[in-house]
Amino acid sequence: MTLAFNPNQELASIIARFAARDGESTTPIASLTLHRQSMETPLEHRAYRPAFSVVVQGRKSLTVGADTYHYGAGHYVLTALDLPVSTQITGVANDTPYLCFSMMLESERLNELLSRVSVPRQAMTTEGIRGLAVNQASPELLDAALRLLRLLDRPDDIPAMAPLIEQEILYRLLTGPDGPRLLQIAMAESQSNKVARAVAWIRGNFVQPLRIEELAERVGMSVSSLHHHFKAVTAMSPMQYQKQLRLHEARRLMIVEQLDVGSAGHRVGYQSPSQFSREYSRLYGLPPLKDVESMRSPVAAE
Repeated sequence: MTLAFNPNQELASIIARFAARDGESTTPIASLTLHRQSMETPLEHRAYRPAFSVVVQGRKSLTVGADTYHYGAGHYVLTALDLPVSTQITGVANDTPYLCFSMMLESERLNELLSRVSVPRQAMTTEGIRGLAVNQASPELLDAALRLLRLLDRPDDIPAMAPLIEQEILYRLLTGPDGPRLLQIAMAESQSNKVARAVAWIRGNFVQPLRIEELAERVGMSVSSLHHHFKAVTAMSPMQYQKQLRLHEARRLMIVEQLDVGSAGHRVGYQSPSQFSREYSRLYGLPPLKDVESMRSPVAAE
């Protein structure tokens, strides 16, 4: 009897060889990064960029806005726009680390592919869907992903073969259950694309005061429409999105650049130290100084 082939096993073997240390590892394939974690992690707050990520070993939880996802080996996360998220890795040990790979998604490649393939009309008219999805990876997706990672052992083949396989992965995503998430971001006149432009503006200007009326006008939406579609796509309001970006950056400034609490809060746009401390505590569970003191030792030791 022939046993079914499990691509996760070979994917895990490749990632384990090329990501020897915990954390994120770059590869000769520009869009591809590998991730390894040997220990369970506390809740971590970070920003996700547009990407296709597959877990091949271990488990993870992810929260964006009020939505929480739990997933493990064989599941993928598709992120169609920049989103602040909270994540936690569970169920791992030194002999069975968490292993994952991510392929960054570029709008130029997406639009180039869309110019050559036919997409079902119903998929192109769906509005108000989340900009992030978790789903089971299809055999076709895992097969293409495995062929992409195998190129790491054949670096001379990467320039010719990697773009073709990346395009195949993109095609599988576009024609799969979460294709509309990519399509809505790519379509210039869709409400979700306007939300993506609003997200990009907030991300590039999060230190500035956020005036919803001006932002709505900038992206060609009414205020009520912006609120409705922004929350539908990101699971949070524009103000909540800006707040998370500010607090994530303030935390980075205090831990990595060792700014004091007052300077970090002011740098990211807070005029009131008490408001900064209150909102920081609500997100991270500790006041800024206590949180940073608990984090600096592990960071310094890496």
